[in-house]
Amino acid sequence: MQNFFTAVVVVQVLSALVIIGLVLLQHGKGADMGASFGSGASGSLFGATGSSNFLSKSTGVAASIFFAATLALAYIGSNRAVSVGVMDNLSVMKVAPASASSVVPAAVPASATGQASQIPK
Repeated sequence: MQNFFTAVVVVQVLSALVIIGLVLLQHGKGADMGASFGSGASGSLFGATGSSNFLSKSTGVAASIFFAATLALAYIGSNRAVSVGVMDNLSVMKVAPASASSVVPAAVPASATGQASQIPK
């Protein structure tokens, strides 16, 4: 299952890089010199672009692959077994409880003994 997850991640990253490259290679709709003066588009809704070319079809295919890989990763991630945490893998060291005679009392500060409360007048 881990190998399939890794393969889907690789496919998703490669398709994302292909989409970026194809989008950067495409010629923009308003990139013509005449388009800035109003002669670049006809009266249609999307301009005079006509049918799509090879780059735009390739971009659509890469986007479909990216979308399918994203859905596959979401499905794999939702059905994945809950992994244990780092602290769960540590071995537990059992310590015997200390006896009352072996406990060393902590140092008591001077203010707690009452000597500091007697202020000379």
